[in-house]
Amino acid sequence: MSSKHIADIRTDYRLAKLDENETGSDPLMFFARWFAEAEQADVREVNAMTLATVDNNFQPHARIVLLKALDKRGFVFFSNYDSDKGHQLDVKNAAALVFFWPELERQVRIEGLVEKISEAESDEYFLSRPEGSRIGAWASPQSRPISNRAEIEKNYSKYTKQFGKNIPRPAFWGGFRVLPNRIEFWQGRSSRLHDRICFTLYNDSWSRVRLAP
Repeated sequence: MSSKHIADIRTDYRLAKLDENETGSDPLMFFARWFAEAEQADVREVNAMTLATVDNNFQPHARIVLLKALDKRGFVFFSNYDSDKGHQLDVKNAAALVFFWPELERQVRIEGLVEKISEAESDEYFLSRPEGSRIGAWASPQSRPISNRAEIEKNYSKYTKQFGKNIPRPAFWGGFRVLPNRIEFWQGRSSRLHDRICFTLYNDSWSRVRLAP
C-alpha cells in the first residue's frame, strides 16, 4: 500500500452530534449511557480499550486491554502484576485509556491515577473466569521472554494437573482501577468539525468545557 493511497483514506462522520445538555454534569454516568448504546449497537469488543502507561525512562507504552467493571470510582481491568504494564504502573501510577466505537463514530479518552483493587474484588472476578483462563493466568509469565510456545503449553498442562477444578487466584494477578480526573467525549461530525466535550476533576467536582475539534 502506497503512502499516497493511505493519505486518501477518510470517512465523513454524519451519524450524530453531541451537545452539552446531553452529557449532564457527571461524566461517569454519561460514559455508562454511551457504553450501553454501544452494546445495543452491537459494537464488536465493546469493552476493548487502549491502555497507555509510561516506564521509568518516560517511554510511553500502549496496548489493548478489556474493561471488566465500572463504578463511581473508575474503570477496572485485570492483569498479571509482574507484566510490563504492572511494573510500569508501580513506577508511575498514572494511565490513559481510549475507547473507540466506530459503529457510532465515537471515542472516549480517560486520564487518571491508578490503584490496585482489593484482593477480595480480584478473587471475586478471578473465580468468575472460565477454567481455561484461570489456568492461563498461572501458565503465562506475562511479558517475559520464553523459548517457544511449547513452554507455555507445558506450564498449562502442569497447572491443570496440579489444581484440577480448584484453581486459586495467583498472588501476582489481580485488578487495577483507573481513577479518572479527565474524561473527554468525542462525536465524529462532518468536515472534521467534531464535537468534543471534556470534563476535568477539581476538588472532587467535575467542570465541563467544549474543545475545538
